[in-house]
Parts: sequence; C-alpha cells; structure tokens
Amino acid sequence: MKLKIASLTGYVVLVIVMISLLLKKSLLANNIVLIVIQMMAALLMIWARITFGRRSFHAGANPTEGGLITSGPYRYIRHPIYASIFYFIVAGVLSHVSILNIFLACMSCLAIVIRIYAEEKLLVLQYPEYTNYANRTKRIIPFII
Repeated sequence: MKLKIASLTGYVVLVIVMISLLLKKSLLANNIVLIVIQMMAALLMIWARITFGRRSFHAGANPTEGGLITSGPYRYIRHPIYASIFYFIVAGVLSHVSILNIFLACMSCLAIVIRIYAEEKLLVLQYPEYTNYANRTKRIIPFII
C-alpha cells in the first residue's frame, strides 16, 4: 500500500511541475535543438503508449494484467513514458533557465525516481520474469542508465 501511495504522490508532483512550468511559459522549448528533443520525447511517449496499449492510462504505478511488455521502446528502456516526460521537462527548462525552473526540474526527477522505484517493486511481485528483463535493459537512457 505504501508503494502505491508513493507512486500517486510522484504522479501528483509531476502534474504540479508540468502545470507550473506551463503557466510560467517555461515548458515548451524555444531553441531548435531543444525543440527537436521535445519532439523526440513526444514521439517516444506515443510509441510507448501505443505499444503498452490502453493499460498505460492509470495514475498509480500498480502493474496491470496482460503480461510484461518488452517490445517496442520497452526493448531498449524499461520506462520510456517516464523517460519521455523527463526529456521533455529538461528540454523546456534548459530553454528557460532560472532557479525556480531548475528546482521544478529536480522535483520532476525526484517524482520520476519515486514512481520508478515503486513500480519496479510492484512489477517484481506481479511478474517474476521482470528481474531478468531489468538486468538486460536500462531504466531511462538506452544503453547508459
């Protein structure tokens, strides 16, 4: 139960960060390189959502029925949806650097780490094969971390 509460807390923090950056007009990049990163992040999100299907639309990190997904972007990174959110936020903040924006980016990173931690603990319980999958894929950046 604590893992689900932690996951939902991370979700709420991510929503607050995104809304805060949007209201500050600091979410969308204004530099061509960072715009391309945001576009790639959006494409990664779409690819991950299509691969995962309707099951990916829930606020909690609780595993859903239907088996472990290891195809599409999940072949290269375990958490492509969280990765795309992180890439998108960081690109926006790098376009609009301020102490507050850097703090918000750090908060989003912390929220993503909390969600990943909670989700992975729950996935191991639901899918014993998750451990092998985790050993051969990276969490956020393919082939690196």
